[in-house]
Amino acid sequence: MSKKHTGTLSTEQWKIRLLAMRSDIEKLLAGHEEPRAQPESDQEVGDRAARAEAVLDHEMAAETTRRRHTEINRINAALKRLEDGHFGDCVTCDQPISPERLALDPATPFCITHAK
Repeated sequence: MSKKHTGTLSTEQWKIRLLAMRSDIEKLLAGHEEPRAQPESDQEVGDRAARAEAVLDHEMAAETTRRRHTEINRINAALKRLEDGHFGDCVTCDQPISPERLALDPATPFCITHAK
């Protein structure tokens, strides 16, 4: 990894930024209740509208949790690339990821061409 690939930030600065991102997400996960099981019948929550709302709430909470875990996995993979000396290079073509793209999403594994 060279400075031309990752802009002006050093390896340690990228590491600090990625660890801070992961910590923020972990705090969100810790403060968020795991989704409970979906209501099984109308009797559990009252009428059909209330059940539909409860199911929607459950699905939204589960999806939010899943997305946060996915983001932690992306950050962990970026930290591994940083450790291995491949941070800032596209995992598909090995070409440099633009510094602007990394600044927006340091966990991105792809150059703009392969992000599509």
